[in-house]
Amino acid sequence: MRTRKLLFSALVTGIILSVAPTVMMAAGGGSGPVTYRGVGEIGAVFMNPYEIAPLTAVIKNGGYVLSDVKVTVKGKGSDGLDIAYSVSDNKALLHGGIPVWGLYPDYENKVEVSYKKYISSQGKSKAKAVTETYTIYAPPVDTYGPGVKQQRTLPKAEVVVSADPALKGNFYLMNHLQQVLPNAGQVVWNNPSGGALEWDFESYVWIIDTKGDIRWYLDTSKIRDPYNIKKKGNFMGFDQTKDGALMWGTSQAYHKYDFMGRKIFSRDLPQSYIDFSHHLEETSKGTYLLRVASSDYKRVDNKNVRSVRDVIIEIDKDGNILDEWRLMDILDPYRDQNMLAMDQGAVCLNVDASQAGHTKSKEELEDASAPWGDVAGVGTGRNWAHVNSVNYDATDDSIIISSRHQSANIKIGRDKKVKWILGSPEGWTGELAKKVLTPIDAKGKKIDCGPSGSKCPGYLNPEGGFDWTWTQHTTYVIPQKSKPGKLRVSSFDNGDSRGMEQPALVSEKYSRAVEYEVDEKAMTVKQVWEFGKERGFEWFSPITSVTEYIPETDSMMIYSATAGLGDVKAFSRGETKLVPYLHEFKYGTKKSLLEIKFVDSGTIGYRALKVNPLVSFK
Repeated sequence: MRTRKLLFSALVTGIILSVAPTVMMAAGGGSGPVTYRGVGEIGAVFMNPYEIAPLTAVIKNGGYVLSDVKVTVKGKGSDGLDIAYSVSDNKALLHGGIPVWGLYPDYENKVEVSYKKYISSQGKSKAKAVTETYTIYAPPVDTYGPGVKQQRTLPKAEVVVSADPALKGNFYLMNHLQQVLPNAGQVVWNNPSGGALEWDFESYVWIIDTKGDIRWYLDTSKIRDPYNIKKKGNFMGFDQTKDGALMWGTSQAYHKYDFMGRKIFSRDLPQSYIDFSHHLEETSKGTYLLRVASSDYKRVDNKNVRSVRDVIIEIDKDGNILDEWRLMDILDPYRDQNMLAMDQGAVCLNVDASQAGHTKSKEELEDASAPWGDVAGVGTGRNWAHVNSVNYDATDDSIIISSRHQSANIKIGRDKKVKWILGSPEGWTGELAKKVLTPIDAKGKKIDCGPSGSKCPGYLNPEGGFDWTWTQHTTYVIPQKSKPGKLRVSSFDNGDSRGMEQPALVSEKYSRAVEYEVDEKAMTVKQVWEFGKERGFEWFSPITSVTEYIPETDSMMIYSATAGLGDVKAFSRGETKLVPYLHEFKYGTKKSLLEIKFVDSGTIGYRALKVNPLVSFK
């Protein structure tokens, strides 16, 4: 039950004031005087004003014009973190008062505000400066659950390494999913066959500070409708745009809201496309890249299918199509070497304990009678590519994709030609084989990765060293560290199918955060940094996760989002637990600036994103 609906009305309910109230009780009709209980020097406190962000509020302006607004949400107890920000005059007008962001749930928050108020007809010269403190109670976190006893609504964050002072003002948006719920996966595509709409889970989206305290969460029930095909799907691909707002996608739509929960837009995908998931981002040009699929693709065998996670589109701010990259026409959808080595127990968010440790045979993979849709298999209409990120490189107007089922990071130009492939050379043929990068060491010497090219020295060396990425996620350009012709890229190397095989023991698996330098002229790649192998199987995330450079703090952020899921059979028996890890490291080092682990979670971690909600009030 959503207790908020019973306990909180739209105005003032649940608010205890440390200022003397001013009561305005004028009666009136629909076009008469405003009737509400005013508080403090201005108006009432409006909890969750846009209905999707329960830990926000607006202190209404009470009919005054406000300027020079400043807000401080005081930290919880003696160890909590203050959130302080300024509000522009325009944003005070937009929200009809003072926007309050970052309230602790189930807590009486102290909120200090200062502002100047005036009646517009009198002019700013007669403005009155006001400073006051409000005590605002925010409700507990309330999310959709399985209807049985839960450990907690959201995972508990435990700080392992306290935040370096440089990170004190950071906020992290956490994105998790829950698949085994009665409101999930109730629709599948048909006519034509295939697609991935059955991939439809309940989503959990919240923001923590560096103490691990929850300061915001998204009420997804106000946006997601399990009975409406256009409003279903995982909440994924979160990105903070240059104007400070938040964007993400949900299967057949994409959305933009501000951090107070105010809708900027919600749009259906263009008609030629279906099944957004994984990644959305704003480019440096102000356009948007989305990873989608084709709603109707004509194969060479004359079959019409819905494709699966293998199309990239670029759209403008109004939703018009600018370009598309149809990867089934650019790459080889029949390259099967990596799919033959993948553990079928955890194929991204398709977790199936009965298939743990099983790899598909070539006959199974190439079976023409195999089902269409979200199944690992060759050919358009099956999940041959599984692209989980797409990143724009402004230096040459190209994109870099991470293809999980090819264990390859691939740069593709505007002309739809492959520029390079960062991944094992095994199985690439023709012109594509010529695009595979040659690994080199720090001295520029070629690295021998064995006869197949898949087993590099770092594969076996416990101290690490060069290796390709395997079933990786989130391959991003680091423009701040790149030089002309030498591109720095980061990736989360999940590590399944490492060396094009499964190890003798599942406990031998490991994941890495890794950074490479690509010499685009010489067509070489050099590994310059890695972390994770030393943490071993405990830190292994078979699916999801992220590695991303943070320019504001010159640090590398890592989220090993499904640590604990590696032994899928043991996990299904309750013998292991998901314990994701969030890190930041000083760039180029293993000096820990922050480490947080998440415990007591029944959800599957997807990604983390460093955000700055406070810029949205400027």
